[in-house]
Amino acid sequence: MNIFKKTLPRRTVLRGLGASLALPLLDSMIPALSSSSALEAQPAKRLGVVYVPNGMAMKSWTPATEGAGFEMTRILQPMAAYQDRMLVLTGLNGTSSNAGVHASASTRFLTGTIPARTESDLEASVSLDQLVARELGRQTQLGSLELALDQSDVFGSCDIGFSCQYTSTISWRDSYTPLPMETNPRVVFERLFGDTGTTDPTVRLQRIRKDRSLLDSVTERVSELNRTVGADDRAKLDQYLDAVRDVERRIQMAEAQSNRELPQIEQPAGVPNTYEEHAKLMFDMQVLAYQTDLTRVITFMLGRELSGRTYAEIGVPDSHHPTSHHRDDPALYEKVTKINEFHTSLFAYYLDKLDATPDGNGSLLDNMLMLYGAGMSDSNRHQNTGLPLVLLGGASGDVKGGRHLRYAEGTPISNLHLTMLEKMGIPMESIANSTGRLNLLSDV
Repeated sequence: MNIFKKTLPRRTVLRGLGASLALPLLDSMIPALSSSSALEAQPAKRLGVVYVPNGMAMKSWTPATEGAGFEMTRILQPMAAYQDRMLVLTGLNGTSSNAGVHASASTRFLTGTIPARTESDLEASVSLDQLVARELGRQTQLGSLELALDQSDVFGSCDIGFSCQYTSTISWRDSYTPLPMETNPRVVFERLFGDTGTTDPTVRLQRIRKDRSLLDSVTERVSELNRTVGADDRAKLDQYLDAVRDVERRIQMAEAQSNRELPQIEQPAGVPNTYEEHAKLMFDMQVLAYQTDLTRVITFMLGRELSGRTYAEIGVPDSHHPTSHHRDDPALYEKVTKINEFHTSLFAYYLDKLDATPDGNGSLLDNMLMLYGAGMSDSNRHQNTGLPLVLLGGASGDVKGGRHLRYAEGTPISNLHLTMLEKMGIPMESIANSTGRLNLLSDV
Protein backbone atom coordinates (compact mmCIF):
# COMPACT_ATOMS: atom_id res chain seq x y z
CA MET A 1 0.00 0.00 0.00
CA ASN A 2 1.30 3.46 -0.91
CA ILE A 3 0.76 6.31 1.55
CA PHE A 4 0.09 9.73 0.06
CA LYS A 5 0.28 13.23 1.57
CA LYS A 6 -2.53 14.42 -0.70
CA THR A 7 -5.81 12.60 -0.42
CA LEU A 8 -8.98 12.13 -2.38
CA PRO A 9 -12.16 12.74 -0.37
CA ARG A 10 -13.60 9.52 1.01
CA ARG A 11 -17.01 10.46 -0.39
CA THR A 12 -15.75 10.29 -3.97
CA VAL A 13 -18.28 8.38 -6.06
CA LEU A 14 -18.49 6.94 -9.54
CA ARG A 15 -21.67 7.71 -11.43
CA GLY A 16 -23.07 5.63 -14.23
CA LEU A 17 -25.45 2.84 -15.14
CA GLY A 18 -28.21 4.74 -13.37
CA ALA A 19 -26.63 4.49 -9.91
CA SER A 20 -23.95 6.09 -7.79
CA LEU A 21 -21.33 3.86 -6.23
CA ALA A 22 -19.03 4.84 -3.39
CA LEU A 23 -15.41 4.00 -4.11
CA PRO A 24 -13.64 1.45 -1.90
CA LEU A 25 -10.72 2.60 0.21
CA LEU A 26 -7.97 3.75 -2.17
CA ASP A 27 -4.29 4.35 -1.42
CA SER A 28 -4.71 8.00 -2.41
CA MET A 29 -7.51 8.41 0.12
CA ILE A 30 -5.14 7.58 2.99
CA PRO A 31 -3.19 10.50 4.49
CA ALA A 32 0.49 10.21 5.26
CA LEU A 33 1.01 7.76 8.13
CA SER A 34 3.97 6.62 10.10
CA SER A 35 5.43 3.36 8.86
CA SER A 36 4.34 1.61 12.06
CA SER A 37 0.72 2.70 11.55
CA ALA A 38 0.76 1.44 7.98
CA LEU A 39 2.07 -1.92 9.09
CA GLU A 40 -0.74 -2.23 11.61
CA ALA A 41 -3.37 -2.03 8.85
CA GLN A 42 -3.03 -5.69 7.95
CA PRO A 43 -5.90 -7.24 5.99
CA ALA A 44 -8.19 -9.59 7.87
CA LYS A 45 -8.39 -13.26 7.04
CA ARG A 46 -11.75 -14.52 5.85
CA LEU A 47 -13.31 -17.93 5.35
CA GLY A 48 -15.71 -18.87 2.57
CA VAL A 49 -17.38 -22.20 1.83
CA VAL A 50 -19.43 -23.05 -1.27
CA TYR A 51 -21.22 -26.41 -1.32
CA VAL A 52 -22.71 -28.30 -4.26
CA PRO A 53 -25.26 -31.12 -3.77
CA ASN A 54 -25.77 -34.64 -5.08
CA GLY A 55 -22.13 -35.52 -5.67
CA MET A 56 -19.99 -35.00 -8.76
CA ALA A 57 -19.22 -36.44 -12.18
CA MET A 58 -15.80 -37.49 -10.95
CA LYS A 59 -14.32 -38.50 -14.34
CA SER A 60 -14.87 -34.92 -15.49
CA TRP A 61 -13.57 -33.48 -12.22
CA THR A 62 -10.32 -35.21 -11.15
CA PRO A 63 -7.07 -34.17 -12.91
CA ALA A 64 -5.04 -37.09 -14.28
CA THR A 65 -1.69 -35.74 -13.09
CA GLU A 66 -0.53 -34.61 -9.68
CA GLY A 67 1.56 -31.70 -8.48
CA ALA A 68 2.11 -28.44 -10.34
CA GLY A 69 1.03 -27.96 -13.94
CA PHE A 70 -1.98 -30.28 -13.73
CA GLU A 71 -4.51 -30.03 -16.55
CA MET A 72 -7.81 -28.34 -15.90
CA THR A 73 -10.59 -30.88 -16.35
CA ARG A 74 -13.91 -30.00 -17.91
CA ILE A 75 -15.67 -29.16 -14.62
CA LEU A 76 -12.66 -27.24 -13.29
CA GLN A 77 -12.13 -25.34 -16.56
CA PRO A 78 -14.41 -22.37 -15.70
CA MET A 79 -11.96 -21.61 -12.86
CA ALA A 80 -8.88 -21.80 -15.12
CA ALA A 81 -7.94 -18.16 -14.49
CA TYR A 82 -7.27 -19.11 -10.86
CA GLN A 83 -5.27 -22.30 -11.39
CA ASP A 84 -2.16 -20.74 -9.84
CA ARG A 85 -4.17 -20.02 -6.65
CA MET A 86 -5.97 -23.34 -6.56
CA LEU A 87 -5.31 -26.57 -4.67
CA VAL A 88 -7.28 -29.53 -6.01
CA LEU A 89 -7.47 -32.06 -3.19
CA THR A 90 -8.04 -35.73 -4.00
CA GLY A 91 -8.36 -38.70 -1.68
CA LEU A 92 -9.98 -37.17 1.40
CA ASN A 93 -12.82 -39.24 2.83
CA GLY A 94 -16.02 -38.33 4.59
CA THR A 95 -17.18 -40.36 7.58
CA SER A 96 -18.86 -43.55 6.35
CA SER A 97 -22.59 -44.05 6.78
CA ASN A 98 -24.79 -46.96 5.73
CA ALA A 99 -27.97 -44.88 5.96
CA GLY A 100 -28.99 -41.34 5.30
CA VAL A 101 -26.33 -40.95 2.62
CA HIS A 102 -27.48 -37.47 1.55
CA ALA A 103 -28.04 -36.28 5.11
CA SER A 104 -24.56 -37.55 5.92
CA ALA A 105 -23.03 -35.86 2.88
CA SER A 106 -24.08 -32.34 3.83
CA THR A 107 -23.55 -32.86 7.56
CA ARG A 108 -20.02 -34.31 7.40
CA PHE A 109 -18.77 -31.72 4.88
CA LEU A 110 -17.82 -29.23 7.63
CA THR A 111 -18.28 -31.32 10.78
CA GLY A 112 -16.49 -34.58 9.89
CA THR A 113 -19.30 -36.51 11.58
CA ILE A 114 -22.46 -38.29 10.48
CA PRO A 115 -25.87 -37.19 11.82
CA ALA A 116 -28.01 -39.08 14.29
CA ARG A 117 -30.89 -40.87 12.61
CA THR A 118 -33.82 -38.84 13.82
CA GLU A 119 -36.51 -36.44 12.67
CA SER A 120 -36.63 -34.41 15.88
CA ASP A 121 -33.71 -34.62 18.33
CA LEU A 122 -30.96 -33.63 15.92
CA GLU A 123 -27.31 -34.37 16.62
CA ALA A 124 -24.03 -33.92 14.74
CA SER A 125 -21.14 -31.66 15.88
CA VAL A 126 -19.93 -28.08 15.58
CA SER A 127 -18.89 -27.21 12.03
CA LEU A 128 -15.62 -25.73 10.81
CA ASP A 129 -17.17 -22.38 9.89
CA GLN A 130 -18.63 -21.91 13.37
CA LEU A 131 -15.31 -22.70 15.04
CA VAL A 132 -13.79 -19.93 12.94
CA ALA A 133 -16.75 -17.61 13.58
CA ARG A 134 -16.28 -17.92 17.34
CA GLU A 135 -12.89 -16.24 16.94
CA LEU A 136 -13.23 -13.94 13.92
CA GLY A 137 -16.77 -12.94 14.87
CA ARG A 138 -15.41 -10.97 17.82
CA GLN A 139 -14.19 -8.37 15.35
CA THR A 140 -17.35 -8.04 13.24
CA GLN A 141 -21.01 -7.16 13.63
CA LEU A 142 -22.11 -10.58 12.37
CA GLY A 143 -20.32 -13.73 13.43
CA SER A 144 -21.21 -15.52 10.19
CA LEU A 145 -23.67 -15.74 7.32
CA GLU A 146 -25.35 -18.97 6.22
CA LEU A 147 -26.86 -18.75 2.73
CA ALA A 148 -28.46 -21.04 0.15
CA LEU A 149 -30.43 -21.07 -3.10
CA ASP A 150 -32.95 -23.83 -2.31
CA GLN A 151 -35.67 -23.33 0.27
CA SER A 152 -34.97 -25.28 3.44
CA ASP A 153 -37.24 -28.08 4.58
CA VAL A 154 -37.39 -28.02 8.37
CA PHE A 155 -40.09 -30.61 9.00
CA GLY A 156 -40.35 -34.30 8.24
CA SER A 157 -37.94 -36.79 6.77
CA CYS A 158 -35.96 -36.11 3.60
CA ASP A 159 -33.64 -39.12 3.69
CA ILE A 160 -35.44 -42.16 5.16
CA GLY A 161 -35.61 -41.34 8.83
CA PHE A 162 -33.28 -38.33 8.80
CA SER A 163 -34.65 -34.86 9.39
CA CYS A 164 -34.86 -32.53 6.41
CA GLN A 165 -32.77 -30.06 8.39
CA TYR A 166 -29.75 -32.30 7.84
CA THR A 167 -29.98 -31.96 4.05
CA SER A 168 -30.74 -28.23 4.16
CA THR A 169 -27.65 -26.93 5.97
CA ILE A 170 -23.90 -27.48 6.31
CA SER A 171 -23.45 -25.26 9.38
CA TRP A 172 -23.82 -26.38 13.00
CA ARG A 173 -23.41 -24.00 15.94
CA ASP A 174 -22.94 -26.97 18.28
CA SER A 175 -23.80 -30.66 18.33
CA TYR A 176 -27.54 -30.00 18.56
CA THR A 177 -28.08 -26.74 16.66
CA PRO A 178 -28.15 -26.74 12.84
CA LEU A 179 -28.14 -23.21 11.44
CA PRO A 180 -30.82 -22.29 8.87
CA MET A 181 -29.59 -21.08 5.48
CA GLU A 182 -31.15 -17.85 4.21
CA THR A 183 -32.27 -17.90 0.56
CA ASN A 184 -33.82 -14.44 0.06
CA PRO A 185 -31.36 -11.68 -0.99
CA ARG A 186 -33.70 -9.05 0.46
CA VAL A 187 -33.48 -10.66 3.89
CA VAL A 188 -29.70 -10.95 3.55
CA PHE A 189 -29.54 -7.21 2.84
CA GLU A 190 -31.64 -6.49 5.92
CA ARG A 191 -29.39 -8.64 8.06
CA LEU A 192 -26.34 -6.76 6.80
CA PHE A 193 -27.68 -3.21 6.80
CA GLY A 194 -30.97 -3.28 8.71
CA ASP A 195 -34.47 -2.79 7.32
CA THR A 196 -33.89 0.81 6.24
CA GLY A 197 -33.60 -0.27 2.59
CA THR A 198 -30.39 1.70 2.09
CA THR A 199 -26.69 1.69 2.92
CA ASP A 200 -26.78 5.44 3.64
CA PRO A 201 -24.69 5.94 6.84
CA THR A 202 -26.97 8.65 8.32
CA VAL A 203 -30.08 6.48 8.05
CA ARG A 204 -28.22 3.46 9.41
CA LEU A 205 -26.87 5.41 12.39
CA GLN A 206 -30.39 6.57 13.31
CA ARG A 207 -31.57 2.95 13.32
CA ILE A 208 -28.55 1.83 15.35
CA ARG A 209 -29.25 4.46 18.01
CA LYS A 210 -32.89 3.39 18.17
CA ASP A 211 -31.77 -0.23 18.69
CA ARG A 212 -29.40 0.91 21.45
CA SER A 213 -32.26 2.72 23.21
CA LEU A 214 -34.41 -0.42 23.13
CA LEU A 215 -31.53 -2.53 24.37
CA ASP A 216 -30.89 -0.18 27.31
CA SER A 217 -34.52 -0.52 28.42
CA VAL A 218 -34.28 -4.35 28.21
CA THR A 219 -31.09 -4.40 30.28
CA GLU A 220 -32.65 -2.13 32.92
CA ARG A 221 -35.75 -4.34 33.19
CA VAL A 222 -33.67 -7.55 33.54
CA SER A 223 -31.62 -5.93 36.31
CA GLU A 224 -34.84 -5.18 38.18
CA LEU A 225 -36.03 -8.77 37.80
CA ASN A 226 -32.73 -10.10 39.11
CA ARG A 227 -33.46 -8.52 42.47
CA THR A 228 -36.82 -10.29 42.87
CA VAL A 229 -36.36 -13.84 41.54
CA GLY A 230 -34.80 -16.98 42.97
CA ALA A 231 -31.33 -18.40 42.37
CA ASP A 232 -32.34 -20.68 39.46
CA ASP A 233 -34.08 -17.84 37.65
CA ARG A 234 -31.10 -15.55 38.26
CA ALA A 235 -28.88 -18.11 36.53
CA LYS A 236 -31.22 -18.13 33.54
CA LEU A 237 -31.29 -14.33 33.50
CA ASP A 238 -27.50 -14.24 33.64
CA GLN A 239 -27.37 -16.40 30.51
CA TYR A 240 -29.87 -14.09 28.88
CA LEU A 241 -27.78 -11.04 29.84
CA ASP A 242 -24.71 -12.64 28.26
CA ALA A 243 -26.61 -12.75 24.98
CA VAL A 244 -27.78 -9.16 25.48
CA ARG A 245 -24.21 -8.02 26.12
CA ASP A 246 -23.12 -9.65 22.87
CA VAL A 247 -25.84 -7.74 21.02
CA GLU A 248 -24.72 -4.58 22.81
CA ARG A 249 -21.14 -5.19 21.71
CA ARG A 250 -22.25 -5.55 18.10
CA ILE A 251 -24.32 -2.35 18.31
CA GLN A 252 -21.27 -0.51 19.67
CA MET A 253 -19.24 -1.88 16.79
CA ALA A 254 -21.93 -0.83 14.33
CA GLU A 255 -21.87 2.71 15.76
CA ALA A 256 -18.09 2.86 15.43
CA GLN A 257 -18.33 1.69 11.81
CA SER A 258 -21.41 3.70 10.86
CA ASN A 259 -19.43 6.36 8.99
CA ARG A 260 -17.68 3.76 6.85
CA GLU A 261 -18.19 4.46 3.16
CA LEU A 262 -20.35 1.74 1.66
CA PRO A 263 -21.38 1.02 -1.91
CA GLN A 264 -24.67 2.86 -2.36
CA ILE A 265 -27.07 0.15 -3.45
CA GLU A 266 -30.78 -0.47 -3.20
CA GLN A 267 -32.24 -3.33 -1.25
CA PRO A 268 -33.03 -6.31 -3.53
CA ALA A 269 -36.72 -6.84 -4.17
CA GLY A 270 -36.55 -10.55 -3.43
CA VAL A 271 -35.59 -13.80 -5.14
CA PRO A 272 -34.79 -13.34 -8.87
CA ASN A 273 -36.62 -15.33 -11.51
CA THR A 274 -33.73 -17.51 -12.69
CA TYR A 275 -31.25 -19.71 -10.85
CA GLU A 276 -28.28 -17.92 -12.42
CA GLU A 277 -29.54 -14.46 -11.44
CA HIS A 278 -30.31 -15.69 -7.94
CA ALA A 279 -26.83 -17.22 -7.53
CA LYS A 280 -25.04 -14.13 -8.82
CA LEU A 281 -27.04 -11.79 -6.60
CA MET A 282 -26.27 -13.93 -3.56
CA PHE A 283 -22.58 -13.92 -4.53
CA ASP A 284 -22.76 -10.12 -4.83
CA MET A 285 -24.21 -9.95 -1.30
CA GLN A 286 -21.31 -12.06 -0.02
CA VAL A 287 -18.69 -9.83 -1.64
CA LEU A 288 -20.41 -6.80 -0.10
CA ALA A 289 -20.43 -8.44 3.34
CA TYR A 290 -16.70 -9.15 3.14
CA GLN A 291 -15.87 -5.76 1.62
CA THR A 292 -17.62 -3.89 4.43
CA ASP A 293 -16.19 -6.29 7.05
CA LEU A 294 -19.65 -6.99 8.46
CA THR A 295 -18.64 -10.65 8.67
CA ARG A 296 -15.58 -12.73 7.84
CA VAL A 297 -17.24 -16.15 7.64
CA ILE A 298 -19.81 -17.20 5.02
CA THR A 299 -21.18 -20.61 4.01
CA PHE A 300 -23.25 -20.98 0.85
CA MET A 301 -25.16 -23.95 -0.58
CA LEU A 302 -25.67 -23.84 -4.35
CA GLY A 303 -28.27 -26.51 -3.73
CA ARG A 304 -29.41 -28.74 -0.90
CA GLU A 305 -28.94 -32.48 -0.88
CA LEU A 306 -31.68 -34.41 -2.70
CA SER A 307 -32.39 -31.25 -4.69
CA GLY A 308 -34.73 -31.91 -7.60
CA ARG A 309 -34.02 -28.57 -9.28
CA THR A 310 -34.04 -28.57 -13.08
CA TYR A 311 -31.59 -26.64 -15.25
CA ALA A 312 -33.44 -26.03 -18.51
CA GLU A 313 -31.30 -22.90 -19.12
CA ILE A 314 -28.30 -25.16 -19.82
CA GLY A 315 -30.21 -27.85 -21.67
CA VAL A 316 -30.87 -30.11 -18.67
CA PRO A 317 -34.61 -30.02 -17.92
CA ASP A 318 -34.26 -33.22 -15.87
CA SER A 319 -34.47 -33.23 -12.07
CA HIS A 320 -30.96 -33.06 -10.56
CA HIS A 321 -31.15 -35.81 -7.94
CA PRO A 322 -32.64 -38.56 -10.15
CA THR A 323 -30.22 -37.58 -12.91
CA SER A 324 -27.29 -37.89 -10.50
CA HIS A 325 -28.05 -41.62 -10.39
CA HIS A 326 -26.66 -41.86 -13.90
CA ARG A 327 -25.98 -45.64 -13.83
CA ASP A 328 -22.93 -44.87 -16.02
CA ASP A 329 -25.31 -44.11 -18.87
CA PRO A 330 -23.41 -41.72 -21.20
CA ALA A 331 -26.42 -39.47 -21.80
CA LEU A 332 -27.22 -39.09 -18.09
CA TYR A 333 -23.55 -38.70 -17.20
CA GLU A 334 -23.30 -35.84 -19.69
CA LYS A 335 -26.25 -34.12 -18.01
CA VAL A 336 -24.68 -34.44 -14.56
CA THR A 337 -21.42 -33.07 -15.93
CA LYS A 338 -23.25 -30.08 -17.43
CA ILE A 339 -24.84 -29.31 -14.05
CA ASN A 340 -21.47 -29.54 -12.27
CA GLU A 341 -19.87 -27.38 -14.95
CA PHE A 342 -22.65 -24.79 -14.62
CA HIS A 343 -22.03 -24.60 -10.87
CA THR A 344 -18.29 -23.97 -11.31
CA SER A 345 -19.01 -21.29 -13.93
CA LEU A 346 -21.17 -19.47 -11.37
CA PHE A 347 -18.47 -19.94 -8.75
CA ALA A 348 -15.97 -18.41 -11.19
CA TYR A 349 -18.19 -15.32 -11.30
CA TYR A 350 -17.78 -15.09 -7.52
CA LEU A 351 -14.01 -15.51 -7.77
CA ASP A 352 -13.86 -12.72 -10.36
CA LYS A 353 -15.75 -10.40 -8.01
CA LEU A 354 -13.52 -11.24 -5.05
CA ASP A 355 -10.36 -10.85 -7.09
CA ALA A 356 -11.50 -7.46 -8.41
CA THR A 357 -12.19 -6.09 -4.91
CA PRO A 358 -9.08 -4.45 -3.37
CA ASP A 359 -8.14 -5.46 0.16
CA GLY A 360 -4.87 -4.28 1.70
CA ASN A 361 -2.04 -4.87 -0.75
CA GLY A 362 -4.07 -7.41 -2.70
CA SER A 363 -7.67 -8.45 -3.20
CA LEU A 364 -10.34 -10.08 -1.07
CA LEU A 365 -9.48 -13.38 -2.74
CA ASP A 366 -5.82 -13.01 -1.78
CA ASN A 367 -6.79 -12.75 1.87
CA MET A 368 -9.40 -15.51 1.90
CA LEU A 369 -9.45 -19.23 2.39
CA MET A 370 -12.22 -20.57 0.15
CA LEU A 371 -13.42 -24.19 0.10
CA TYR A 372 -15.54 -25.47 -2.80
CA GLY A 373 -16.84 -28.99 -3.12
CA ALA A 374 -19.37 -31.70 -2.32
CA GLY A 375 -20.05 -34.10 0.54
CA MET A 376 -20.04 -37.16 -1.72
CA SER A 377 -17.99 -38.05 -4.77
CA ASP A 378 -19.62 -40.44 -7.27
CA SER A 379 -23.29 -39.53 -7.00
CA ASN A 380 -24.51 -42.78 -8.55
CA ARG A 381 -22.81 -44.85 -5.82
CA HIS A 382 -23.19 -42.33 -2.98
CA GLN A 383 -19.47 -42.62 -2.34
CA ASN A 384 -17.98 -40.96 0.72
CA THR A 385 -14.39 -41.55 -0.45
CA GLY A 386 -12.23 -39.22 -2.55
CA LEU A 387 -14.45 -36.19 -2.06
CA PRO A 388 -14.27 -33.49 -4.78
CA LEU A 389 -12.61 -30.50 -3.07
CA VAL A 390 -10.86 -27.32 -4.17
CA LEU A 391 -9.15 -24.84 -1.88
CA LEU A 392 -8.66 -21.33 -3.24
CA GLY A 393 -7.34 -17.98 -2.10
CA GLY A 394 -4.09 -17.03 -0.49
CA ALA A 395 -5.14 -16.80 3.19
CA SER A 396 -2.93 -13.68 3.41
CA GLY A 397 0.06 -15.51 1.97
CA ASP A 398 -0.25 -18.73 4.01
CA VAL A 399 -1.34 -21.01 1.16
CA LYS A 400 0.46 -21.66 -2.11
CA GLY A 401 -1.76 -22.84 -4.97
CA GLY A 402 -1.24 -24.23 -8.45
CA ARG A 403 -1.15 -27.92 -7.50
CA HIS A 404 -3.18 -31.11 -7.49
CA LEU A 405 -2.58 -32.96 -4.22
CA ARG A 406 -3.47 -36.62 -3.76
CA TYR A 407 -3.63 -38.00 -0.23
CA ALA A 408 -3.13 -41.51 1.14
CA GLU A 409 -6.11 -43.84 1.21
CA GLY A 410 -8.18 -43.40 4.36
CA THR A 411 -7.24 -39.77 5.06
CA PRO A 412 -10.30 -38.11 6.66
CA ILE A 413 -11.64 -34.74 5.56
CA SER A 414 -11.30 -33.72 9.21
CA ASN A 415 -7.56 -33.43 8.57
CA LEU A 416 -8.38 -30.68 6.08
CA HIS A 417 -10.62 -28.99 8.66
CA LEU A 418 -7.78 -29.09 11.19
CA THR A 419 -5.34 -27.62 8.68
CA MET A 420 -7.75 -24.88 7.61
CA LEU A 421 -8.27 -23.89 11.24
CA GLU A 422 -4.51 -23.54 11.62
CA LYS A 423 -4.33 -21.37 8.49
CA MET A 424 -7.05 -19.16 9.95
CA GLY A 425 -4.98 -18.68 13.11
CA ILE A 426 -7.06 -21.08 15.23
CA PRO A 427 -4.83 -24.09 15.99
CA MET A 428 -6.49 -27.14 17.55
CA GLU A 429 -5.13 -30.53 18.53
CA SER A 430 -7.90 -32.50 16.84
CA ILE A 431 -11.40 -32.26 15.42
CA ALA A 432 -13.94 -35.05 14.84
CA ASN A 433 -12.02 -38.10 13.50
CA SER A 434 -8.89 -36.22 12.43
CA THR A 435 -5.57 -38.06 12.51
CA GLY A 436 -3.33 -35.04 11.95
CA ARG A 437 -2.78 -32.06 9.70
CA LEU A 438 -2.29 -32.34 5.94
CA ASN A 439 1.50 -32.16 5.73
CA LEU A 440 1.63 -31.28 2.04
CA LEU A 441 -0.66 -28.34 2.73
CA SER A 442 0.83 -27.14 6.01
CA ASP A 443 4.38 -27.20 4.63
CA VAL A 444 3.72 -24.46 2.05
